[in-house]
Order: sequence, then structure tokens, then C-alpha cells
Amino acid sequence: QVQLVESGGGLVQPGGSLRLSCAAPKLTLDYYAIGWFRQAPGKEREGVSCMSGNDDSAYYSNSVKGRFTISKDKANNTLYLQMNSLKPEDTAVYYCATDPYTVGGRCHEGFETAFGSWGQGTQVTVSS
Repeated sequence: QVQLVESGGGLVQPGGSLRLSCAAPKLTLDYYAIGWFRQAPGKEREGVSCMSGNDDSAYYSNSVKGRFTISKDKANNTLYLQMNSLKPEDTAVYYCATDPYTVGGRCHEGFETAFGSWGQGTQVTVSS
């Protein structure tokens, strides 16, 4: 079982920034695709951003492209999501997710339903 622990959520005003962290102590981030999805009450899960295994190529949903940046700290097995210019519609629980069984896994639209391991989530609320 892969352990993923998210942190960094909170309450922020529109236009503000937050950085989410996902600690993955037993996962070699070089090898596996890993990313973030979010889910708001009454809405379907939405894949936000993802980094592929092996080459670190990044995927972003259209709703966050240009505002969010995904990155890895491989030495500390931690994934980050820098979120800038936040909007009320970004309000959701954000989950870190990975497919720990496919070496060199790729990120693509719909990854949020393909990745079978995720953490407990961290709440992000954008409100004035």
C-alpha cells in the first residue's frame, strides 16, 4: 500500500496563492506517474495536474493551466502543487494520486480515474 499524505490546504481570498504538498515516503517519484485531482461537493472528480514517470512531463487541465504549477522534490519524495490566482471555483478537496504499479506511467486526461492510490485529501477554500 502506497502512503500519500497531503498538506497545505486552507482558506484563501480570491487571487491568492497556496502550495500543496504530498509526501510519498515509499514511492520513487522518478519512476511513477503522480498527480493531483480535486472533488467539490456534488461534483465529479477532476484531474488537475500530473507528472509522468521517467521524463517528468506535466499535464494540466484547461481550468488551471497557466495558474497552477506541479513539481517534484525527488530527494524528499514530495510532490507539490503551486496554486496562484485562485478562484472560488477552485474550492474543493485536493487529493494526491498515483499508479504505483506501472513503471514509467504516463499522465493523460482522465488520470484521476486510472490512478488507484490516493491520500486523505486537503481542503482548499477560496472565498472572500
